[in-house]
Amino acid sequence: MIALLIIALAVFAYIVYVLLKPEKF
Repeated sequence: MIALLIIALAVFAYIVYVLLKPEKF
């Protein structure tokens, strides 16, 4: 189940990253 926790943290980190840096490509 550790894999699920890692995936959840990765998704959360990605969402936070997108919110902090909105659409700067």
